[in-house]
Amino acid sequence: MSKVLIVSDSHGITKELEGLKERHQNEVDLMIHCGDSELMADERYMDSFAAVRGNCDFDARYPIDRVEVVGGKKIYVAHGHKYSVKTSLMRLHYRASEVGADVVCFGHSHILGAEMIDGILFINPGSILLPRERREKTYVILDVLEGKFLLSVFELNGREIRELAREFSRTDS
Repeated sequence: MSKVLIVSDSHGITKELEGLKERHQNEVDLMIHCGDSELMADERYMDSFAAVRGNCDFDARYPIDRVEVVGGKKIYVAHGHKYSVKTSLMRLHYRASEVGADVVCFGHSHILGAEMIDGILFINPGSILLPRERREKTYVILDVLEGKFLLSVFELNGREIRELAREFSRTDS
C-alpha cells in the first residue's frame, strides 16, 4: 500500500503547509501540491511537495504538469486552468488518457471532489485557504491499494471528515 497527500490552492499561506508536512510526512510516500501555492519553488515550505504551476504562480521553475508513479500507479498532476476544469473535465480527461494516467490530481476551482471516469480517478482536494461549495478547508490522502483506491478527506486542522471517505476501483466508471 502507498499513500499520497494531495493539496491545492494554498495561495501564499506557509505555516499551514508546514503543519501538513509535519503531520503526515512520515506516513505518506508522496506529497502533491496541485498549484497556486504562490510560493517560490525553492522555498522550504514547498521542498517536500511534487508541485505544479497554477495560474497564480509566477515561478517558472514549477512545471505546468507532471507525472508521478506511486504503488505502480501513474498519477498525472496539473493545476487545471489550462484544461478549463471549471466548466468540464473533458480536456483534462483527454490529457490523462494520453499519458496513461490511473489518477489525476488537479485544483483551480477550489471545489472538493472525486470521481472515476473511464477507469481514471479524478481528484480535486479543494482548497486549504479559500474553499468553495464547502466551508471546510480540505486536503486529501489517497491510499493506493491493489485494484482499488481509498480516498480520505481531512480538514486543515487534521480532523478527518469520515462521511466523505470513499473507495474507488477501476470498474466504478
